Amino acid sequence: MVDIGRLTPADRADWQVLFEGYNTFYERTLAPELFDRAWTAFQADTRMHALGAKVDGKLVGITHFLVHASTTAPDVCYLQDLFTAPEARGRGVARALIAAVTEWARDHECSRVYWSTHQDNTTARRLYDKVALNRGFILYQISL
Repeated sequence: MVDIGRLTPADRADWQVLFEGYNTFYERTLAPELFDRAWTAFQADTRMHALGAKVDGKLVGITHFLVHASTTAPDVCYLQDLFTAPEARGRGVARALIAAVTEWARDHECSRVYWSTHQDNTTARRLYDKVALNRGFILYQISL
């Protein structure tokens, strides 16, 4: 059974391990102050939000998301990060986290939830193709 809920101060160390795993997957290294900044924002739960997935009381998955305005619809929810511990994959953790963010967004009157992933992330894309519609957009970025 997967239990989804807000992250609590007791989850801080396990959250950071998972978030480090997420960033390693995308070949990024974050400065310690960015972990602290994100954690503080998640605890405030105003601008940025986070949920955790626990199996047998152990944090095994995380998701981070935020709401922003849209020019063509009511506010939208961007699911920015999603990561499941390797030992918990294939057990419905990511699906449960996506469902929880979707429910949260519906409760907050968002018009949609969306996210992006790398084109080579075939494992995650198998799930994403089952729970959401790939509208074919390509993401461009300018780093500052």
